[in-house]
Amino acid sequence: MDAATLPEAVAASPRAARAAAWRFVLQRATAAILAVCVVIHLATIVYAVRHGLTSQAIVARMHANAAWPAFYVTFVIAAAIHAPLGLRTIVDEWLGARGPVVDVLLAAVAIALLGLGLFAVQALAR
Repeated sequence: MDAATLPEAVAASPRAARAAAWRFVLQRATAAILAVCVVIHLATIVYAVRHGLTSQAIVARMHANAAWPAFYVTFVIAAAIHAPLGLRTIVDEWLGARGPVVDVLLAAVAIALLGLGLFAVQALAR
């Protein structure tokens, strides 16, 4: 891949290239975590439905085992990192928008996802 095929910001400086590489690694790592989390989450849903568990029974199981809230905290953190990185790529490719304003808006999306997700986990785990 030569400099002509790289986005302008990445080709302009080694610092920008390092940041882009870290974003790439973070998005792929969180994708792997999310893949595992989604499979476990869906398997849990299938199990709950097949065994006729009520919402009260599911919440009681979350209270009884600290592993479930920890699992969902991991799920939330991975999603809060992964989604804004993907949105950044979409905004860059479709709108050509880059720069600090995009960074701030996507940071706000990450914080909102993290806050709302952790609030939901905390509400179910208490």
